[in-house]
Amino acid sequence: MKCRDTLISGLSLLKPPREHQEGLDLSRDWIQCFAGASSVDWLLAKEGSDEEEQAMSEPALRALRAVATDYDGTLAWDGVVLPSTLEALQYFKKKGGALLMVTGRELPDLFRTFPHVDLFDRIVAENGALLYRPATTESIPLGEPPPWEFAQALVRKGVHPVSVGKVIISTVQPHEIVVLETIRELGLELEVIFNKGAVMILPSGINKASGLKVALAELGLSRQEVAGIGDAENDHAFLELCGLSAAVANALPALKARADFVTQGDHGAGVAELITKILNHESPGD
Repeated sequence: MKCRDTLISGLSLLKPPREHQEGLDLSRDWIQCFAGASSVDWLLAKEGSDEEEQAMSEPALRALRAVATDYDGTLAWDGVVLPSTLEALQYFKKKGGALLMVTGRELPDLFRTFPHVDLFDRIVAENGALLYRPATTESIPLGEPPPWEFAQALVRKGVHPVSVGKVIISTVQPHEIVVLETIRELGLELEVIFNKGAVMILPSGINKASGLKVALAELGLSRQEVAGIGDAENDHAFLELCGLSAAVANALPALKARADFVTQGDHGAGVAELITKILNHESPGD
């Protein structure tokens, strides 16, 4: 089977013709189409360099049973998840894999942007400060929010915008200087995390890795069973926690340098590419 015969422009996906379905190994053939047009040439060729293939073929890869993905800049492109990426996520779930999202977004904003949260087993929101269980719609704060006077002080000093979540308070650069000054003035123990222009203020010790640890414990998964994928500064912590770390092609150079694997595809195509790698080694549900 050739993916070229089933792809149309962009990253959209056609179902395989009925006459080609018999005897088709979906985990090795059809799933390769999920990466979309931007990475189809890579998928039809030898999968990566000899060095990369050796690293990706180790027993650790076969142990992977879950994917933890960032949202903006990784799963989504300008806030939108393409249909081909959704197909890959759905197929991974069908094969028995677990899906986790690890995002800096607040839940209401994520819900407005992404209507498919029920695909995920757990969502770690607010950059690790909030755990969401889609099956029951429960949300659990994983830290104490900064005092209300902190947000009020930022507003008085002309910081705009100021967004207040369940735990997180966020703004944008270049307001980080005012943020740090205010933390010092109020004598607070808070952590400032950056994400491509966003400035996130959280309780000390809260980040994507701490939130992911809670989610994995609830699902009964070890870190060795999880592949993480991201694109930006705030993804370093949770990728280091995962058994396999991946960076999408559009990721920051510093993240690529520390990742175990850099995808050929960008954004959601890169996530689909990682899923293809995992399913080709028959980890989920085997």
